[in-house]
This record gives sequence, structure tokens and C-alpha cells, in this order.
Amino acid sequence: MDKRLLTIQDISCVGQCSLTVALPVISACGIETAILPSSVLSNHTAGFSAWTFRDLTDEMPNILDRWKKENVDFDAFYTGYVSKAQIPHILDIMNQVARPGALRIVDPVMGDNGKLYAGFDDDFPMEMRKLVNGADIILPNMTEAALLLGIPYLAGIYTQEYIEKVLKDLYALGAKNVVLTGVSFEKGKLGVACYDGSKFDYYFTEHLDVAMHGTGDVYSSSFAGALMRGKSIIEAASIAADFVCESIRQTLPDADHWYGVKFEKALPYLINRLS
Repeated sequence: MDKRLLTIQDISCVGQCSLTVALPVISACGIETAILPSSVLSNHTAGFSAWTFRDLTDEMPNILDRWKKENVDFDAFYTGYVSKAQIPHILDIMNQVARPGALRIVDPVMGDNGKLYAGFDDDFPMEMRKLVNGADIILPNMTEAALLLGIPYLAGIYTQEYIEKVLKDLYALGAKNVVLTGVSFEKGKLGVACYDGSKFDYYFTEHLDVAMHGTGDVYSSSFAGALMRGKSIIEAASIAADFVCESIRQTLPDADHWYGVKFEKALPYLINRLS
């Protein structure tokens, strides 16, 4: 039986982020991809003057009930941007429509550059811990790691000792594997650090010194797709990092493309790496 993944996060009708990234990227990896939108926006919230928003929390139990009646189930779950009220519903979904051994991949989307995203209360990181606890893999950036742990955010170049302490503390929250993004030990290099409770793995790429919307979603989606294709965690983490860099490079020549990265043009690169 082919593998089927369910991704739960918001969808912006315009703007390359969240489900408009996850669905095509994971599908390109050869994995059947089902979606559960947590909310619908006319466009994402970075750079646009305004947007429409419709919360879909109330639909989650109805959808789950329908799936159970239709005997729909999944080999993996991948969560992104969700609200506090949706976390109990998501845990319910993961418990009730999982195939044996189903993976839980949690991107604890909460913030960046040291700040919690607008719209989240200060207690949201403690709620996100409920998704982290029991997850097979979590994919926080450095801001989200600090928020989950309740520690000050530190920007810049880190010591290996500091990163490994953060990884151990995140692991202690109940995740089976931690993939920490935004790690840098030297100028000009940016990468990921992985920890499975016993060993640390690292992978670094060239640091492309630009800020582009949606790169975290591109990373997590390609990681999930590569993992479902049988890659190890460090292999999936490395492929995803390189795919993000390639997506950025495809976007750089177009100064008018400010609302995301042209990941579509980098999909042949991803497919080639997977094969």
C-alpha cells in the first residue's frame, strides 16, 4: 500500500507558504498528500496591506467523524501553523485515524527572529508542548526552541555546547527526535542540528544572507517528503536544507517576487536528490 500523509496547517490562497507549499512539495516526493486546513486566508500576512481570515476549528471534529466512517487513515501526520484551540482536535485526529506505526512530524510554528507571531498569546508555547510530547520528529527554529523551553532567544553564532544543551532540553519535552534549524557555528554557514537522544548530527550550507517568506515551510515539507521516501533523519534534513537554498537561488534574480520563494522551479532538483 502506498504511503499517505496528512498535513494540518493554514492555507493562504496567495503567497507561497503553509499548505500551498506542503501539498505540491510532498506530492512531488511521490507521497499521497491529504490536507486539513486549520484556517483559510486570502493571502499571507507578511507584506500585504490586509487579508481575510476564516478559522476552521469547528470543522475539525466533523471531518474526523467523516473520515472514521469512510475508514480513512494515514501513515504520517505533519503539522504546521495551528491555533491553541486546534491542538486537542489534532491530537484526537492523530490518535484515531493513524495506521500502525504512523509518524508524527511537528513543526512548532510560533515565531521567528526572537518574537512570537502576532495572534499567539504568551501561553501558546506551553500548549504547543502538547503536540511536541510524543512527536516522532520536531522541527523548531531557534526562536521556537527558545519559546518552547522558556529561555531567552540568542541570535548569531552559537557554541556547539549551547546547541547541544538546547537539543537535549527539547528532547526532554517528549519528542523522539529533534531537528533544530537556523544553527550557525561560523560566519557564512547555516544549518541544522539533529538529536535522537544518543547522538548529534549536523549539516551546514552556505548562508544566503536574505530574508524570504515561507522558507521554513519549504524546509519542513521537503523534510517530511524525504523522510517518507525512506531517507534517514539526517539525510532528510540535509536534502531539505539544500532544497531551500536552491529555492532561494531560483528567486534571487526576481526582485519583484517578495512574497515567497520560487520552490516550484527547484522541484526538479528535489526529485533528483530523492532518486
